[in-house]
Amino acid sequence: MNYDLQTPLFQYLRHKLAIPTDALKMAVKFTESSMGSLPMILWQYGLIDLHQLDELFDWIETREVSEAELSF
Repeated sequence: MNYDLQTPLFQYLRHKLAIPTDALKMAVKFTESSMGSLPMILWQYGLIDLHQLDELFDWIETREVSEAELSF
């Protein structure tokens, strides 16, 4: 699936949570193959901790991020 690293979600992940672009690309690939949600994949692979996962879910809730951005 084609994804855009310039969406608000990816900008938040790169700038606020300091996740490198290459790590995000890897997480997206794992999300595509496992049909999981991006936040959970980021946590499962150690790219974010539980505090950051909670912070990310809070951000998603306030932004109403589309389902397409969360699972690929």
